[in-house]
Amino acid sequence: MNPLAVLLTLSSVLFALGLFAVLTRRNTILVLVGIELMLNAANLNFIGFWRYGPPDPQLTGPMFVLFGIAIAAAEAAVGLAIILMVFRHTRSTDLNASNSLHG
Repeated sequence: MNPLAVLLTLSSVLFALGLFAVLTRRNTILVLVGIELMLNAANLNFIGFWRYGPPDPQLTGPMFVLFGIAIAAAEAAVGLAIILMVFRHTRSTDLNASNSLHG
């Protein structure tokens, strides 16, 4: 089995775990952890295709990963700030409790 196939398999398992966490959890922090897992799986794909693909002198794979990490950090900061504000309002991190905020 070649290394790219191993990386893609690992990435698909990470993405599936993240998707499972997003779809089945009610706690908003665990949903954010699932989203972070999915973003890391995408970053692993970028690095794998860059490393084992045709030679690329412009380093586009690592650049995509750096932007992905920056986006993930911003998403985590904004998401946690929103979760804190919802917690102050509802005293719960349950996703169903935040359903009353849309009016």
